Order: sequence, then C-alpha cells, then structure tokens
Amino acid sequence: MNLLPKTREEFAQTDYWNEFFKKRGEKAFEWYGEYLELCDQIHKYIKPADKILMLGCGNSKLSMDMYDTGFRDITNIDISPVAVKKMLDLNAKSRPDMKFLQMDATAMTFADDSFSVALDKGTLDALFVDDAQETKQVVENYFKEILRTMRNGGRYVCISLLQEHILNFLLEFMPRNNCMLRIVHSLGVEQANKEKSSDDALTMPVFVVIATKFKSLPMPLLEFGFGSDKMQRFSTSKELINAVSSVQKAALVCNGLARSNIAGHNEVTMDLHRPSEPAPRYTIHILDQPPARGLGKYAAFIVPQGREVEWLFATPAGRRKLQESAKFQRLAVVTLHRDQVYSTLDEVKSELADSIKNLSPAGLSEQIPYLSLGSDVGKRETLICGFSKISGDFRIEEVEANDKTLRRLIFLSNQFVVQSEALVKTIKIKGNKERKKIDFGYLACQHHLYMSVGVQLATTLQNPKKDVQKDVLVIGLGGGGLCSFLHAALPHTRITAVEIDPIMLEVAEQYFELKQDKRFHVVIDDGLAFVERCRNEDIHFDAVLFDVDSKDLSLGMSCPPPSFLANEVLQHIKEIIGPKGLFMLNLVCRDEALRSEAIDNLHKVFPAVCTYKLDEDINEIVYCANDAKYKTVEHWKKSLGTAGRALNSAVRETKLANEDALEVAEFLGELKI
Repeated sequence: MNLLPKTREEFAQTDYWNEFFKKRGEKAFEWYGEYLELCDQIHKYIKPADKILMLGCGNSKLSMDMYDTGFRDITNIDISPVAVKKMLDLNAKSRPDMKFLQMDATAMTFADDSFSVALDKGTLDALFVDDAQETKQVVENYFKEILRTMRNGGRYVCISLLQEHILNFLLEFMPRNNCMLRIVHSLGVEQANKEKSSDDALTMPVFVVIATKFKSLPMPLLEFGFGSDKMQRFSTSKELINAVSSVQKAALVCNGLARSNIAGHNEVTMDLHRPSEPAPRYTIHILDQPPARGLGKYAAFIVPQGREVEWLFATPAGRRKLQESAKFQRLAVVTLHRDQVYSTLDEVKSELADSIKNLSPAGLSEQIPYLSLGSDVGKRETLICGFSKISGDFRIEEVEANDKTLRRLIFLSNQFVVQSEALVKTIKIKGNKERKKIDFGYLACQHHLYMSVGVQLATTLQNPKKDVQKDVLVIGLGGGGLCSFLHAALPHTRITAVEIDPIMLEVAEQYFELKQDKRFHVVIDDGLAFVERCRNEDIHFDAVLFDVDSKDLSLGMSCPPPSFLANEVLQHIKEIIGPKGLFMLNLVCRDEALRSEAIDNLHKVFPAVCTYKLDEDINEIVYCANDAKYKTVEHWKKSLGTAGRALNSAVRETKLANEDALEVAEFLGELKI
C-alpha cells in the first residue's frame, strides 16, 4: 500500500492527511524517531511542569509516551479531524488529562502567552513543502501564531530534516523575532532508522531545532551540536548552514556506500571533525574492489601518525595497492591529523567505531576488523609552527617511522606532501650526554638521488679537469637536504642555491643543520630573475637544477611552476650551461597533456632530453644537454651509469653511507628518450 504522497504539495492539504490516517489505521506513524530516541533532547529542553502545545500530533505516540513519563499538561492539535478522533478514542480512559483539538496551527484560537513549549515533530516539514512565496506566507503565519501563544522564555522544539529552504527561513525569521536558534543533530534517531530500514532504504539525518523566545536580543545567537556534545556558537548564518550541510552530505555519502559498490570508480574521501573544532581529526578514504573468492567484506586500516605521507597511504594508487594486499572488498583507510592528540590505538578505534560502521556495506553482520602497521598510533612531535608570506603556514615536526626519527618540513596548504625530510641520529657527547644530529647521507626525496647522479656526470665526466672547482646552481632550497648532500658527497663542487623565501633559509639552518662556507652559499632571490642575471652577466654553471614547487595547487603540474618552462627561461639555461653542462628538473605532473607540453618545450631548446620516472611516484627527473652525442638513449645510459657508480664510490669515500646510494642497473633500465 502506497502511503506516501504523489507530489510534495499534498503534504499541506487536509484531505491528504485524512486519507493518510484512514489508511494507516491504528498503527502509529513515527516519521522522525520515537520517544526513546528523542528523550535525551526532550528532557533537556522540556520540563514536566511546562505547559506543552503539540503541533500536528497526527497519530504519533510521542505525546502519549511523554504523558506516561510525567508530562501531564499537553494539548495536542491537528488539522485532520480523523486523526483527532482516533487519538481521543485511544486516550480517553488511559490519559484523561491530555487534550486533543482539531485546529489549524496557522490560525489558532488560544490566548496569548498560553504555552511555555511548542513541540513540532515533522509538522514544519509538512507545511514547508517548497520555496514558493505563498508557502512562505503560510509558514510565517504558523510561526507568528507559535510566538503569539508562547510565553517569554518559552521554547519552540522542532524535529526536522532541515531542508535548505527551511533552514534559510529559520535563520532569517528567528533572529528577526528575538529568538535564539540552536540546532542539534540527533544521532540516536539516525542510527535507529538505519537499524529499522531495509538495505535499500534512504536514511536522512534528523535535527532538533530549539528556538527560545526573548523580549529582545542584541545580536543573533546561533548554535550547533551533536547529541549531548558541547554546543558550538557561530557568529554568522553561513557557518551554521555549513555545519548542517556537512552532516547532510555525509549522510548521502553513507547512504550511497551502503547501497552500492564503488569498485571501478574513484575512492570516496571524508573528513571527520569533533564538534566545535573546525580542523579535521581524521580523514577516511573508502575503496571498493569487485567481489572475489578469498576477500573479506570490510575492514578499516588506521595509518600511524607520520606515515600518512608515504606513497602507500598518500596516493589513490598506493591505497589501491594496500587494499589488494589487505584482501578486503571494501577498505576504509584512516589517516590521523597533525595538531591533534591521540593516546592509544584502542582509543582511536573506539572514537572511530560509529563512523566506520556508518560506512559499511549493506547487510554486514560480522564485526569490522581494524588493521594497522603496529600496536600504537605512532609518534609525532611538532618542533615549530611557522608562517611564510609565500607558502603560508608550515610545521617542522619529528615523527617515528620504520624505527627511524625523521624531521620534516610540511606546508599546511599541501600537508600530505613532505617538502623536506632529514634523518635524525642521536649521538653521544661528553659526559654521556646525547644530542640530535642530521644525517646528510640520507636523501628522503628519491628524486634528489637521481639529480645528484646528473650533477656527478656534469661535474666530473663532462668536465674532467682536475683541481678545478665545478659550479652547480640549485633553484629551490627547501630544507637544504639536496644541497647538503651534494656539498658533503662531491667536494669538487661549488654550490649556489637560490631561494625566494628568506624564512626557508632560517628553517634550513636552524632545523636541518645547513651550513654555508666557501663552497656553498645561498642567495635570497627570485630564481628566474637570478637565471636572467647570470645569462646577462655571462656567468656559467656546469649543472643547473630546478627543484621548485608551484603554489597553485589547482594546476595539473605542481613542479615546476609553468613560468619556469617558458621558452625565454630555457634559452637562458641553454646559454648558462654551455656545450658541456647539464640541466635537470624535477617534473611533477598529473596531467598527461601538460607533461607532453613541458617535454616538447624542452625538446625545442635542448638537442638532447632524457627522462627517468620514479617507481610508485609521480616525480620524473628530466635531463637536458646541449651536447648532441646524447641524442641516443645508449649514450645517456653509458654516461649516467658511469656517473652512478662514481656517486656510489663518492658516498662511501666521504663516509656518508656504508652501502651504495643508487641501484645503477635498475636506474638505467628505466631511462627513456
């Protein structure tokens, strides 16, 4: 039997409700939760001594349950005489003090200030069927009657789905009429609806609206909260709209995930916040793969602090690889955010339990397993919070990962990318004291290793003159890890690093132990302006490296910024490196068309171009030379192979490491023209 209206407009019609209650018979219709699910909010905002007006009672059991628990002064009204008669017959003997009246809530006959509470369970939603002007006028009459019949300090308590037009109206009407507006997300009702609904049923979030009447308010008072959690006060309507909207959007996502499998589609990502905290506490990535023998149904994987930047957890491709190895049809990958405190893994699991359950596939009955890399949540310590006028907020932090202590520079504008990373070792000093020291032999960014091979080629093989210092220009300093490595491993080089942001030099010196001397100095300047000045002043370098990221995250190419690949800039580089030098750049490009355009621009300027794509990464090192002999991949392989072996020897000789830095054969196998 179809008991739902054919069109939304029917909700406002008396005939519809008469027909509805005739069909429904004696069975109570609880649209937005039952008393047990709503009682926390009811008892918080309504007292047994209150004089209560139930607006649009229908045949809901809510007022009956309230009566039975001590709320005795309840007057119920409804537009439908059928509903009122049924309720009178049902309650005449068992609840003799409860009143039921057939009355239009938009034109009530009660005296002014008759009630201390007006309770509305779904009636507002039934009246406010659309955003038409005539509908708004009906709703305005409804609220004027409620406020007229309500005492000062009284409350309008409404259970609603809070469609956008309804929320917008409340945010305009209530402050204008000196009412404080509070909205609470009723998690209990939502969870109960999920348990009672069929697998393919849509469950929407239910909200409790509390509007408190005052004689006057100096400013709008707007609040939002989850269940019994602490309320968050907002200064603007937009903030409250965003809070409600985020709950509704999350519900749509959860409904969609419960009803369908997203295998073959992009993963779904959600941020989880604590009430009243704008910063996310967790990020959850949901992935599905097709059902197959041997796969579990659903699991959650908690990434320890500090590990979220690794390829396996930080990229969609990595998370797909993780799902394959975990062998679950659906996997929720959870990352923990910096500037948050997490005590134990068990506490994290407990805090996530409801959210993880809400993201489960339909029909799941077994317990959801939690996976991780160990038995704790990892360790992260923030050493400094800083701000750069160019890059925005940043953090210097230390994390424990793979039994190592790593010091990282993170820009919060792109916080899942490590800008610079160093290995921190603890050494003994006098008196058995310990101090931390940066290990310059550790190259966290793999693309730095392949750039270093190019520097070795340009400074020793291309220009083999002994006892002559070779000059290297690095555009982009970051934490200085690449420059410190080159300075330590290749004592025959003089390094000039150009960094546009002066605070990065301070960071590199104070937290990454960068030291300038006769063979290494840092210039604070715009990299492109410096390149142009070198060309105009006929200053040459054996190797030029571009390791600069774009600040515009909307671009498909994040390294280098597009301006660094302009023809004029590349022509300057061509002249600076001369016939024997090398130009290398770190190319990070997710857009294949932009990548092809970048490579084409390089081919137009340099006779020889070779690339190396890092495994399981989007970084690509591009080597460019003016020497025509490098037009074949064979010559690149021969020269870079020799340079790679020489770099390995240099690393051991300078005691930066006891083993080879580069797997030469593997590297040469992936070189491409």
